[in-house]
Amino acid sequence: MIYGLWLRLRHLAYNKGWKKSFKADVPTICVGNITVGGTGKTPHVEMLLRLLMVSDRWGFKPLAVLSRGYKRKSRGFQIVRPDSSASFAGDEPLQIARKFHGVTVAVDKNRVEGCQKLSGADLIVLDDAFQYRRLIPGLSIVLMDFNRPVYEDRLLPYGKLRDLPSRLYEAHIVIVSKCPPELDSWTRQEIRRKLNLKPEQKLFFTYLKYSSPEPVFPEADPRYTYSSKVVLVSGIANNVPLRNHLSDSYKIVKRLEYPDHHRFGKADIRAMAAAVKENPTACMMTTEKDAQRLREVKSVPDSLKQRLFYLPIEAAFISGEDEKAFVEVLDNL
Repeated sequence: MIYGLWLRLRHLAYNKGWKKSFKADVPTICVGNITVGGTGKTPHVEMLLRLLMVSDRWGFKPLAVLSRGYKRKSRGFQIVRPDSSASFAGDEPLQIARKFHGVTVAVDKNRVEGCQKLSGADLIVLDDAFQYRRLIPGLSIVLMDFNRPVYEDRLLPYGKLRDLPSRLYEAHIVIVSKCPPELDSWTRQEIRRKLNLKPEQKLFFTYLKYSSPEPVFPEADPRYTYSSKVVLVSGIANNVPLRNHLSDSYKIVKRLEYPDHHRFGKADIRAMAAAVKENPTACMMTTEKDAQRLREVKSVPDSLKQRLFYLPIEAAFISGEDEKAFVEVLDNL
């Protein structure tokens, strides 16, 4: 009740103009959620960038991504480069910078000032800024996990909602993420009915698809990926989809699970080495986000480097019609 009251007062202050909000000088797209972690924001930011880079309107224009850079050690506005570290930039901005060399990636807790300093961009994607009310985005996209819908959740601390459920109706687009790839039309209509969105709001459905394992370190031996056993190392909010995917090809003999954005240290490396000793033929698999932080750990033994791989992940629309309709929204910004 106390947290809900505080949220209502905060949003009332912005809605009434008692607290000031600003618009950026260039078009902005906000990708966020009202749930604590696990909705797939980073894969959807990457999906958005891929679509923007091939669109008729934005394909040849400079694009930028602005993130807070959660748990980074640097301060203020910083440009993230492919050779930056996760401790400097945050794991998610670093992952994006390494995958999209033509996109300017920056971090700044103050999103208003961050947008001002990215004046050379024609469009800025705001990563996880839906709760940042000081900045009014041109287009707001809110993600909802298919496996934990907002209408079945509760506010913190009894549930996973970080914001009021009613805030969902302030988004221009709602994307139901982490859907089964074969999601049927009846289930989609049921979700649409339960959400009861405004007529002008658009609803889309996406799923996550995994690619082939990639090495975390150059020393990795790809032969380990053909093992029937795997040790799972994860520091993300929800590793259930990854576990389900791995179970199709491997027997998960050990799970080393850590909090989201966990900074790996010597004790974690010792635990990983012990797991390898117990399972000498097993491959060690982690997430793409965790790989950014693992690369920074000093003195990782060769026995781990040789078998450490991550699974690249992408968000994709359930149907081609959804993707086409989504692209039309982007082109009309």
